[in-house]
Amino acid sequence: MTTPLKVWVERDGRLLRLRLNRPKANIVDAEMIAALDGALAQHADNTGLTAILLDAEGPHFSFGASVEEHLPEQCAAMLETLHALIRRMVECPVPILVAINGQCLGGGLEVALAGHLLFAAPEASLGQPEIKIGVFAPAASCLLPERIGQAQAEDLLYSGRSISGAEAAAIGLVNEAAADPQAAALAWFDAHLADKSASSLRRAVKAARAGFAERISAKLETVERLYTDDLMASRDALEGLTAFIDKRPAKWEHR
Repeated sequence: MTTPLKVWVERDGRLLRLRLNRPKANIVDAEMIAALDGALAQHADNTGLTAILLDAEGPHFSFGASVEEHLPEQCAAMLETLHALIRRMVECPVPILVAINGQCLGGGLEVALAGHLLFAAPEASLGQPEIKIGVFAPAASCLLPERIGQAQAEDLLYSGRSISGAEAAAIGLVNEAAADPQAAALAWFDAHLADKSASSLRRAVKAARAGFAERISAKLETVERLYTDDLMASRDALEGLTAFIDKRPAKWEHR
């Protein structure tokens, strides 16, 4: 089985490359989460690092998290590790650039949202479809309002609809819509980060995210409890997840 994540360093050791490597779905499952978290932890003390670029192998960034791991018997452990990864990314001392092609949904978009600057293909599809299967997106509930405001976030979280990369750029969800988002991210690095002092940039990132990381961490704790202790005790959440796995329409009883 292929490794879930490709990891390498380029640009004279200034840029860490992380590439999701389970095409075409690039599912954000326990193994992928562990690989991402491990790579970030391994390079945390690299004081010469100026940025990280996260992208994906294949035509799609990620179809989302493992639905099976969202079932009641597994969801507490899954959310704990995913949210630990989100916290590590939010608190990352250097900018994380994210390049998005194709589908970027659910847990995949949550991981992308924890980055600093996002670049997406105009025809990419970004969304949090969790509500369609009777659950909600915990990390996105914390990250989306910070990035695009409460009203825009609620639209996406309650409807479960997907938007294009072009629309995502228009509402500020991504920084740039570009035909080749990886090339755009690399060009941004070369133009704006390659010649910067790594130590000064780390302080700039800390300053820019002062308060933000603390808010995200506190809210993650709240929504994680809501998901595991409340939502997972509801009939419709289990029905929605089971129906998705069984590939059949869900039968809601609104309880």
